[in-house]
Amino acid sequence: MSDPSEAPLFPVFLKLEGRKVLLVGGGRVAVAKLPGLLAAGALVTVVAPEVRDGIGSAPVVTLLRPFQPEDVNGAWLVVAAAPADVNREVLAAAEARGVFVNAVDDPAHGSVYTGGVLRRGGVTIAVSTEGRAPALAGLLREALETVIPEEVGDWVEAGAALREEQRRARVPMGERRPLLLQALNRLYAGRVEVPS
Repeated sequence: MSDPSEAPLFPVFLKLEGRKVLLVGGGRVAVAKLPGLLAAGALVTVVAPEVRDGIGSAPVVTLLRPFQPEDVNGAWLVVAAAPADVNREVLAAAEARGVFVNAVDDPAHGSVYTGGVLRRGGVTIAVSTEGRAPALAGLLREALETVIPEEVGDWVEAGAALREEQRRARVPMGERRPLLLQALNRLYAGRVEVPS
């Protein structure tokens, strides 16, 4: 059971393109986190005494040495994928500089949790268990994959076009969602084949 004194998390999606992200650690866990950071366009600096091949050959700045608190300077986000004692140091340095830390599989030493992520057709859905049960977040993401239709990208396009029309027509916010549902129903109805 979660601590009732803890405030609920505020879900957010980060624009990391062109922004410095510090990845502390050079092992298997760091290698697993790196592709997502690079796909987001982050400018990744890796700090670790040694790194695996997946990092050494990646387009990152690599500092082959132990973590130093100054490594956090200028970072928008820190991913700590090191042993707990190092993650603790990383969190202290990041907190002092107002930078969020995702401590991989070490929620006690982080201020940000990542979750199971589903990306399809311009829609991103993230599921979090607040760092308590990451495998469950992954299972829930897999369940969502079976529910979210492949044509969700068409829904996004229809929604974006309708949004522009509504903004130009100054449709009040409270009236927009029902109109979007009607537009999506028309889109879907046009694709359903009626059995003869």
